[in-house]
Amino acid sequence: MLKIDNLNVFYGPIHALKGISLEVNEGEIVTLIGSNGAGKSTTLSAITGLVKASSGTITFNGKNITNLPPYKIVKMGISLSPEGREVFPALTVEENLTLGAYTRNNHNDIREIFERVYNLFPRLRERIKQAAGTLSGGEQQMLAIGRALMSKPKLLLLDEPSMGLAPNLVLLIFDLIESISKQGTTILLIEQNANMALSIADRAYVLETGRIAFSGDAASLADDPRIRKAYLGG
Repeated sequence: MLKIDNLNVFYGPIHALKGISLEVNEGEIVTLIGSNGAGKSTTLSAITGLVKASSGTITFNGKNITNLPPYKIVKMGISLSPEGREVFPALTVEENLTLGAYTRNNHNDIREIFERVYNLFPRLRERIKQAAGTLSGGEQQMLAIGRALMSKPKLLLLDEPSMGLAPNLVLLIFDLIESISKQGTTILLIEQNANMALSIADRAYVLETGRIAFSGDAASLADDPRIRKAYLGG
């Protein structure tokens, strides 16, 4: 579904991504783990067209999407739930979700997507007219993911969905990610909580200072002593 080949990204003189290559197959949960500054969010920004690739290619369902405008990439079926949630605080839950559906034209289709999101996140249904800025951190994360789902993506990109959440909410968010996957949405997950990410992923890539250091089956990487020492606390 998604294929990145020898991707390089620069921020001025800083070489942020150094020839990375990865694949996400349809139906998978693939996770990209690594420390702060490793290039995880930059990878998602390049996929979504928010930063320009200096070289290399990004293909989605066989089409080259390298450096396309972000709105075209969304219309092709890729959606991002960003780091830090980035909800619109003055708008209601419903209004935030509606903005996520701006690429959809069929009103019946939009109603069905609303129902899907509210069934996944019952708390959002309870707070439908509440300003997003008054929601708890966990509820804002649900809203950010729900908003990303409103475009009915084939590929959902999740950037640090557990950041800043209490442990019980982390478990809830990861359960919801698995539910989204089981409903047929392919997921690329960026996550600092490597234990949780590897526990739900099919495959994983480990990014270190802009390079892919390890890749493979998520369960195998979770058992790798090098990964355990560097990222799993043991």
